[in-house]
Amino acid sequence: MLQEDNAQREGKIYGGKVTPLVLVICLVAATGGLIFGYDVGVTAGSTSSNEFLRKFFPSVYIKMKCEMDDEDGYCRFDSQMLTLFTSSIYMAAMVAPFFASSVTTAYGRKASMILGGLVFFVGSFLGSAAMNIEMLIIGRLLLGVGVGFGNQSVPVYLSEMAPTMLRGALNIFFQMAITIGILVSSLVHYSTANLEGDLGWRFPLGFAAILGLIMALGSLLLPDTPNSLLTKGQNGKAKELLQKIRGTEEVDEEFQDLFKASEAAKKVENPWKNITQRRHRPQLVLCILIPFFQQLTGINVVMFYAPVLFKTLGFGDRAALMSAVLTGIVNVLATLVAILLVDKLGRRFLFFQGAIQMIICQTTVAVMIGLRYGSTGEGFFTTTEANMALFLICAYVAAFAWSWGPLGWLVPSEICPLEIRSVGQAINVSLNMTLTFAINQSFLSMLCYMKFGLFFFFVLFQIMMTIFIYFFVPETRGVPIEDMKRVWKAHWFWQDFVPDY
Repeated sequence: MLQEDNAQREGKIYGGKVTPLVLVICLVAATGGLIFGYDVGVTAGSTSSNEFLRKFFPSVYIKMKCEMDDEDGYCRFDSQMLTLFTSSIYMAAMVAPFFASSVTTAYGRKASMILGGLVFFVGSFLGSAAMNIEMLIIGRLLLGVGVGFGNQSVPVYLSEMAPTMLRGALNIFFQMAITIGILVSSLVHYSTANLEGDLGWRFPLGFAAILGLIMALGSLLLPDTPNSLLTKGQNGKAKELLQKIRGTEEVDEEFQDLFKASEAAKKVENPWKNITQRRHRPQLVLCILIPFFQQLTGINVVMFYAPVLFKTLGFGDRAALMSAVLTGIVNVLATLVAILLVDKLGRRFLFFQGAIQMIICQTTVAVMIGLRYGSTGEGFFTTTEANMALFLICAYVAAFAWSWGPLGWLVPSEICPLEIRSVGQAINVSLNMTLTFAINQSFLSMLCYMKFGLFFFFVLFQIMMTIFIYFFVPETRGVPIEDMKRVWKAHWFWQDFVPDY
């Protein structure tokens, strides 16, 4: 494995430097992650709001307030309609990337980002103004379209704009924006929790519209990537932009590689058929299995249902929201760690370290819950135990935030050649959203029936994904995005799939 990693880093080194322009461009583009992150957090806050539950999910509200003696504590929040609200956004988000791929290929990454922001704005307005469950769900579906377009285009945009030496760090700006969005939503919910009537949940849902506008207007001001300009035949503009973002006139070698990739992409009539060819098997497998394992870490269970989870563990209403804010802060800070280390220690190191820490934390939490709450869900944590559970959940969130969180978006966006890059990212996002929908739609029922064993369920997949990374995911640190073929040729397993020409 070490020889392979060394071989993968021995390649082309393009000229240029990290310019203020490329940093600003990547920061603005990464705001597309704000809409995804904010929605994750705002969903968690809404499902813990008494007024929201009383208006749209009265059966859950009654069950929670009455706390009947014969009610299983694990099943208190079990409602298919409540989980449909949470996960309906992903019904649209798992289809939208396929349309976004066509838009991205034909009109550029910028167009998809603008469209995603505008649709998210409309969905946020409908959700905040909802008078019935139907209107609420329609708004969520529109939010899903916006998230699907943003998640498909932004990581690819960042990978194509970033210089090779900092591609990992700049791409993780997207994950940083997601974590900031989650934190902002938790702070908004905490600040508005005592507002009278519907304002306590309408204001947080409506605030999302501002983030949608930021994404749309910010994207409008951005240039398209050199790769997109070459695909549209604007060679002069592409080279001029490349010189600006690299801060040097000496970009001929990188430009020629981009040009060759663009010409190869133009010859591909059906990229969806192309990605299924044997020579692209490594990219297809990773674009499927990385989002598969990313979602089965169980992270969205914690982030979506953090307040509900903390309530189940005995925290009060305000304490549950405050605990969600704390996990949001940890999420942001840990993502900063990923930005600082991903291009120094590499992708594989962070994958391994993060997974091991998640396994330890989630196993310990499962044992603690099992000992105190048993199979009935009735019991309590002492103050010390509650604080320990909170610490372990924060440590789990931190591990994900500097490993599988950002790398789940980074690696698929950097491994595909230009001719299949859009469809590869579409597969990554669509599968990510499909699994997010399935897990979040079933989580409360799984918690009800599997009890504390649900945490062991996710630990099993964390062990499996660590084995997968060790054997099948090569190191991509420091490899130019259009020179990634040599990564596969140096790998013990994938080398037989990649032709020499």
